Amino acid sequence: MSSFRYTWPYERMMKDIYIQQCPYCGKENILTNLKDEDLQNAKEGFRTYLIMPCCHTKMTILKADDDYFWTTEQLR
Repeated sequence: MSSFRYTWPYERMMKDIYIQQCPYCGKENILTNLKDEDLQNAKEGFRTYLIMPCCHTKMTILKADDDYFWTTEQLR
């Protein structure tokens, strides 16, 4: 199992996916550009890319569950 240091929490409100704080620039309450199908692909274990709208840094998501993105880089 991957280390918890390689995860980042997210929240889903209606059809929008938010990140409480950007792990790269620190900005708060980020509305991501992920669509439902992207999140579902990540939950199925497909590599998914998220470009953070605040600082344009690319997060590579290896998998997702209902609370966390599991990434390729240590974020904590």
